[in-house]
Amino acid sequence: MNPEALRKFIEKRPFEPFEVQLSSGQVYRVTHPDAVMILKNTLVIGDPTNDAVVWCAVIHITAIRREHGTAA
Repeated sequence: MNPEALRKFIEKRPFEPFEVQLSSGQVYRVTHPDAVMILKNTLVIGDPTNDAVVWCAVIHITAIRREHGTAA
């Protein structure tokens, strides 16, 4: 996965929530475009429901799934 591909998911209008799967098997949900930020090599995901923040190395992202289950 690369930052440009991630940016397309975040900038899609209307926004569609999606999940990010890492090489470790962990899955994080992105529910709003304001709760995620793409840096040069890192994806930062905020979870407003529990005020948590996760930093994910872009090279460890193995899949992105839209809410309806389609992987990218």
